[in-house]
Amino acid sequence: MTAATRSGAALLLRRARVVDVPPGAVPAAGVPVAGPGESDVLVVDGVVRAVAPTGTAGDKGTAGVRATGDLGGRSVETVDLEGRWLAPGLWDAHTHMEQWALARQRLDVSAAASAAAAAALVRDRLRSAPPPAGTALVGVGFRDGLWGDVPTSALLDDAAASAGHPDVPVVLVSGDLHCGWLSSLAARRHGVLDAIGADGTGLLREHPWFPVLDRLGDAPGDVVDAWVADAVRAAAERGVVGVVDYEMGGAVPAWERRVAAGHAGLRVVASVWAAGLDAVVERRLRTGDALGGPGGPGTASLVTMGPLKVITDGSLNTRTAYCHDPYPGLTGPGAHGVLSVPPEQLRPLMARAVAAGLECAIHAIGDRANALALDAFEATGARGSVEHAQLLVADDVARFARLGVVASVQPEHAMDDRDVADRYWAGRTHRAFPLRALHEAGVRLVLGSDAPVAPLDPWTAIGAAVDRARDGREPWHGEQRLPADVALAVSVRTRVAPGQAADLAVLDADPLATTDEALRRMPVAGTLLAGRWTHRAL
Repeated sequence: MTAATRSGAALLLRRARVVDVPPGAVPAAGVPVAGPGESDVLVVDGVVRAVAPTGTAGDKGTAGVRATGDLGGRSVETVDLEGRWLAPGLWDAHTHMEQWALARQRLDVSAAASAAAAAALVRDRLRSAPPPAGTALVGVGFRDGLWGDVPTSALLDDAAASAGHPDVPVVLVSGDLHCGWLSSLAARRHGVLDAIGADGTGLLREHPWFPVLDRLGDAPGDVVDAWVADAVRAAAERGVVGVVDYEMGGAVPAWERRVAAGHAGLRVVASVWAAGLDAVVERRLRTGDALGGPGGPGTASLVTMGPLKVITDGSLNTRTAYCHDPYPGLTGPGAHGVLSVPPEQLRPLMARAVAAGLECAIHAIGDRANALALDAFEATGARGSVEHAQLLVADDVARFARLGVVASVQPEHAMDDRDVADRYWAGRTHRAFPLRALHEAGVRLVLGSDAPVAPLDPWTAIGAAVDRARDGREPWHGEQRLPADVALAVSVRTRVAPGQAADLAVLDADPLATTDEALRRMPVAGTLLAGRWTHRAL
C-alpha cells in the first residue's frame, strides 16, 4: 500500500500536463483547456489542494498547507508524471454492471454475420468447453438485423446435438439486450416454449424476454460480486472513476451489499426500476443520497441513489424502437415498433418518483417514443434524462433544451447500428444519433456505453463521438461529430482544479489531439479515485 492509499496521506503529482475541461460544458472560445506547460498537482485527503507550474505547487503549495496545520507532518508521496497528461477521471453514464460482468464470462457471438454462423460458434464452444452439467451455454452479442437467414430454435438444437451435447440448453442474448434466441430445451426450461416461434423463429423479444434475461444471471451473490469486481478493475484501467448502473435486477441492494464487503473501486449511481420503487420510497431514499455509508475522506459516498429507470420502447436492431414511421416491409400493430410503457402508465410512475425526490431516466430510442417521453417530463415536472435518444425530430431536439432534460447517449451505438439504421431508418438517418444537433441546441449531453451493448470504455464512446467512424470506414453523418473538448467534457464530472475531488486519469497521449483508433485505444497510465490509485502502470 502506497502513501497515497493510506488514510490522511498526501500525494504530489509532478510535471503533469493538465487537461482542465469543465465538466459538461464547452470552454469559451480562445480559453485553453490544457496548461501551456507542466504543472504540479497537490492532493490532500482525496481533494485537489493546489495546481501550479512545476516547481511551485510542491514547494509553495505544500509549505502553505503545512503552515495551516493541514498536513500535520504527514508524509507526502511524490510521483513524477514525466510530462504525461492529467485529465479528470471518466464516467460511463449508462451501464448494466452485472450484465457486463456476466458478458465478460460468456461466449461472444458478435462476429456472426448469419444465424448459421452464430450456431456454428455455439457448436464449436460446446465441443471445446461445454458448461458444467445442468447449466446452459449462454452467448452474447448477436445482431440479426442484417442477417439473410432466420434464427430458429432448430438451428441451436442441431448445433448442440452435432457437438454431442443435446442436453445443454442454449440461450443467446442479442447485442442490444432486447431479444433472446433460445434452443427448444432452453425455452422449455424457462417456460416460454409457447412464446417463441410465433414469428417462425426462436426469438423472444422485449418484456416477455426480460425475465429470462434476469434469470440467466442467477449465481451466488459472492460469485457475481467477484465478476463485478473484476469488471470494476478493468474499468479503472481505462481511466473510469464512476458509472451509472441501470441493472434491471436491482442495483440498489446489490451495491449496498458490495459496499458492506469493502467496494472501493469506483463511484456508482444506482438506479431503481418500477418493481423496486416501493422499497425505495418506503426508505425515503432520494436521488443523491448515500447508499451503504460514507466512502472515506474526500469521497462523500462512493455509492449514491440514482434515478427511476423506465424502458418505454424497444431497440433498433430488434426493430422494436417506437417510431412515427413504420419499419420497411412491416405491417400491423408492430409495424411502428413496440411501446412498452404507454403515457397513461409512464406519467403516474414519473409523478410518483418526483414526489419521492427521485430523478427519472426514461429509455426512448425511436422518435415517437422520445416525443412521448418528453411529453411526460413536461407533464410531471420531472428532472432527469432520456436514455439513448437515438432518433429525434427537430422540434424535440429543441424541447430537450427547453425542458432541461439530459440526453444520455451512447455514440458507439451509431457505429454498431449504422448499416441497420440505413436499412430500417432509411431517409431519416440525418436525424439519428444527432449529437452535434443536441449540443448546439444547448442540450446537456452525457456519454455512456450501455455495457454490455458496447464495451465499458469511455474512450470508445469519445472516439465514436469525435470521429463518427470505425474500422477505416468513412464518417457516418459526419456533420453530427462532436469536438474533442466537448466529448471529453461530457464524459467527466470533475475538474483538475483546487477544491475538486481528486478523481483523475493519467494519460500517455493528449486526449484533445488524438483521433481515430489511437483515441479509442487511449493509453491510461494511472487512475486515481479520491486520491487513491485504482490503476497504476507508471
